[in-house]
Amino acid sequence: MAHPIEITREESEPAANTRLLAIANEIDRFEGYSEPHCTRIAEIAEAIGRKFNLASHDRFIMRQAALAHDIGELAMNRDYIGVNRGLTSAEMLDMHRHPVIGEQQAAKKGLSRGAQLLIRWHHESWNGGGYPDSLEETQIPLAARILSVADAFVSLTSKRPYRNPHSESEAKRVLTELAGIKFDPAVVKAFLEITETGMTATEGISATGSE
Repeated sequence: MAHPIEITREESEPAANTRLLAIANEIDRFEGYSEPHCTRIAEIAEAIGRKFNLASHDRFIMRQAALAHDIGELAMNRDYIGVNRGLTSAEMLDMHRHPVIGEQQAAKKGLSRGAQLLIRWHHESWNGGGYPDSLEETQIPLAARILSVADAFVSLTSKRPYRNPHSESEAKRVLTELAGIKFDPAVVKAFLEITETGMTATEGISATGSE
């Protein structure tokens, strides 16, 4: 049963964060992650957002979306999610529905419209080959482009039932190879610059992402 995470104008940021962390933890458990997944994505996205000088309100909306980005998968509740094998073509096609379902679920839970749209678009690709709307380049909001890179890096470096985790260097190589294809080259560049300063992908980022 999903946790209620209604986010209202009257609700404080810490209270909203607590509610969102509950749904993030539920998503992690459902998808079979043994370590925090959604929160790592949120923290990396926060760091990249700061690199682009995103306003604090925009980063808060992006954090909402990061913590609940796979709420659509949770709602779909498919048995094939987290299985010890790759997905069939039919399963993959079905899985491509989760961003739209996620947008709908985020609306039901009271997330901001901005967060709903970021959830819808976090699988769009720079070259227009993503889903569900085949947006390309700057048609995709910057925050969604940031989420895409953060999600990919965390997914690549996480252990999955069907594969071992990639090393950070391997994951960064994949991001570099897909820059200009799947990912915004400027976002990949910003992420690599963050990691090249000597900190890890999440070091020095607060748990709440607040100022």
